[in-house]
Amino acid sequence: MKTPQELFAQLQGQMGQFVPDMAKAAREDFEQHARATVLSVLSRLDLVTREEFDAQQAVLLRTREKVEALEKQVAELEQRLGSDQG
Repeated sequence: MKTPQELFAQLQGQMGQFVPDMAKAAREDFEQHARATVLSVLSRLDLVTREEFDAQQAVLLRTREKVEALEKQVAELEQRLGSDQG
């Protein structure tokens, strides 16, 4: 018959084997739930991918260049119109 100390030591040893597995399972479960929560929050936000952002930025740059060119043309036409009337 084992003494209470021996039984406790044996139980502690068996628990020591299960604790890392339990901790690993708990960590994996937490990571899975955290990942699902983050993805859920992100899906509700109005976000775009980096590629979409870069594409829109390129479109904006081209549009800005066109607007500046048109402003220059209008200024030149206004100047010609003013000098023709003068």
